[in-house]
Amino acid sequence: MKGRGCWETASVRSFCSSGCLNKFKKDDSGDDDEEPAAPADNSELHHTLKTLSLKLNDLSTCNDLIAKHGAALQRSLNELDSLKIPSECGEKLKVVNERATLFRITSNAMINACRDFLELAETHSRKWQRALNYEQEQRVHLEETIEQLAKQHNSLERAFCNTPGGPASSSKSFSEGSFLTSKGENSEEDEDTEYFDAMEDSTSFITVITEAKEDRKPESGPGTTTVDWTSADNVLDGASFMPKDSCKVKRRVRIPDKPNYSLNLWSIMKNCIGRELSRIPMPVNFNEPLSMLQRLTEDLEYHHLLDKAVNCTSSVEQMCLVAAFSVSSYSTTVHRIAKPFNPMLGETFELDRMEDMGLRSLCEQVSHHPPSAAHHVFSKHGWSLWQEITIASKFRGKYISIMPLGAIHLEFQASGNHYVWRKSTSTVHNIIVGKLWIDQSGDIEIVNHKTKDRCQLKFVPYSYFSKEAARKVTGVVSDSQGKAHYVLSGSWDDQMECSKIVHSSPSSDGKQKTVYQTLPAKLLWRKYPLPENAENMYYFSELALTLNEQEDGVAPTDSRLRPDQRLMERGRWDEANTEKQRLEEKQRLSRRRRLESCTAGCGGEEEKESDGYVPLWFEKRLDPLTGEMACMYKGGYWEAKEKKDWHMCPNIF
Repeated sequence: MKGRGCWETASVRSFCSSGCLNKFKKDDSGDDDEEPAAPADNSELHHTLKTLSLKLNDLSTCNDLIAKHGAALQRSLNELDSLKIPSECGEKLKVVNERATLFRITSNAMINACRDFLELAETHSRKWQRALNYEQEQRVHLEETIEQLAKQHNSLERAFCNTPGGPASSSKSFSEGSFLTSKGENSEEDEDTEYFDAMEDSTSFITVITEAKEDRKPESGPGTTTVDWTSADNVLDGASFMPKDSCKVKRRVRIPDKPNYSLNLWSIMKNCIGRELSRIPMPVNFNEPLSMLQRLTEDLEYHHLLDKAVNCTSSVEQMCLVAAFSVSSYSTTVHRIAKPFNPMLGETFELDRMEDMGLRSLCEQVSHHPPSAAHHVFSKHGWSLWQEITIASKFRGKYISIMPLGAIHLEFQASGNHYVWRKSTSTVHNIIVGKLWIDQSGDIEIVNHKTKDRCQLKFVPYSYFSKEAARKVTGVVSDSQGKAHYVLSGSWDDQMECSKIVHSSPSSDGKQKTVYQTLPAKLLWRKYPLPENAENMYYFSELALTLNEQEDGVAPTDSRLRPDQRLMERGRWDEANTEKQRLEEKQRLSRRRRLESCTAGCGGEEEKESDGYVPLWFEKRLDPLTGEMACMYKGGYWEAKEKKDWHMCPNIF
């Protein structure tokens, strides 16, 4: 026992005198002359050092007490040793004495180590703080530089394509460098941008241009409909150059300029992370003077693509125009970062433009939680479109994800071709800091349920580190046998082209891609230029400027008659916020009354969806193609408008 105690005492003394702490101090000291200098706020550092000093004082006080009581203990042990006691007890006293000495030495070593640690922290904390601040500033500077370079690169690339000495057409640049990224090849993109589910079987391809004079015929198989590219010119050529709608009714071409109101979005949104966007009370300062029903109607701006598609004799050729139409609906969103008004339950919006646009459109808000709108369009040119769109949205802190749920149906009466597709996900970035911008991402599959033709569209998400052009869209149109007929390419904010495939073969580089030889591209759609002064009018298109224009004869539930939206358009935002609160409280009261009525009548067990609310112009039916329940137009609205009989409409405003 005595030998063991002496060994432990020697070990502690060796630790205290070995210079291990000095070695640690030497290794971490570094060269102060090589430090990058950067300004730092040292208040937190001083507070931490002060706290450590106080704790060290506490430890010193404890050490003094241990030394005092340890000395008293050793005196008591020495007194016991001087007494006449048996030899066995004497050995035990020696062991106890050695352990008391060992305890005192250990406590002294602990205090010395703490003092050395505090000294080391005081010496190097400032250096580490400066280095950390310097690295943070360098990272922010690098991100800003890369973002600026990416924007300059895109601007130069577009300017080059538009110059007379540039490529003969944008189809050449598309054919030489356009491709869909294979699964697993997008590692260059920042992980934060990968928040959309891609289709597992998205087609990957490379295109090679082929001159039309070679007169190469595409491979044909059983059930394949071949398309004469020359005859297709009559339909596909100039599809985007349709003249603007002429109308006897003079429509307005401007609205009051947007007032310069400033409001901190983060102060409102910071407590709403993860919540459904429709449940966040938002002032009109973040809105645009249109409702979600009007924004949904705005998808019809390029309706002439569907009017063109009526005349297509080939279903795959018609699919190209339908695909271009589906992409064109996103072109209005590129600068439209403001939020549309959430429609009141039962709110409607009609677009009666049979004279100039050749169509009639009706939207109705059929559910409030979750927000859902039903839409039906009839065109005198021979097509109909209907949909029920439910908006699912989440605030993620840095960005807002907006996910439209529901199928879009398009039917051509003459051919019976029935197309179905769903919308992609929209994302608003830089919610906390920076300039707000919007992006579209994900895959869209358009299916012709009569012929089984398909179109796979891919919206490539934008990334500072990606090789892809901003807002890029690519796709392939295939027939029922899976044979590809057309390659689509463009951007959702500018234009779409299609190229007829004359030959396809697997890629020779070993990657899972298909090489398509195509004829020169045909322009399907190009975005109309924005009106003059659009930047001060919420970046509205010419059609959007007319949507909230007051009209006679509309239903009393029409969005044009909504008072808060009307006040906001006129620039009276304080009054608009007051009206918005009144309308929302009125809607909550109506919901409570419906709930009480339904509970009393149904016993609480047969409560219908949306707290017993039943839409006025639409009804729930089973969609035979998707197998989902959806609201479809049941008729009666236009007849009621003709009779000027709106007695059945609820008082929601």
